[in-house]
Amino acid sequence: MNHANGQLIQRFYSAFQLLDAETMASCYATDVCFSDPVFPDLRGEDAADMWRMLTRRAKDFSLTFDNIQADEQQGSAQWVATYVFSQTGNTVVNRIDANFKFADGKIIEHRDQFDLWSWASQALGFKGRLLGWTPLVQNAIRGQAAKGLAQFQATRE
Repeated sequence: MNHANGQLIQRFYSAFQLLDAETMASCYATDVCFSDPVFPDLRGEDAADMWRMLTRRAKDFSLTFDNIQADEQQGSAQWVATYVFSQTGNTVVNRIDANFKFADGKIIEHRDQFDLWSWASQALGFKGRLLGWTPLVQNAIRGQAAKGLAQFQATRE
């Protein structure tokens, strides 16, 4: 990967492999916009704090990434996170497509896409397989994640 923004993506995921949230956060612009199916709209320090929370709570974690592509304005990558979901003890293998936008050598937008029903099936077991596709369960997952992030942030202050 020769383009500087491709190297930035490489740095971000290499840090993630090491659970180094501070290096991950340093790849972001201060007003970054992050979204995925669980955290649909995080901005600035909230996005960095999400990575801090996730890396600190990681159990039996591993990450692989590939297919990095980038130019001056945008980029993409694919990554797979494998970990134990702490609330149930179930192992999750989450396959994610990431898209990025860049400005001034930083990530200004990061959008991850994955199948939330597949995630819920793995993380929550039978309940997730049965009901993980429903808006009710997906909104409950988002609500729990937002609550967890708020609690994490409250303990940092």
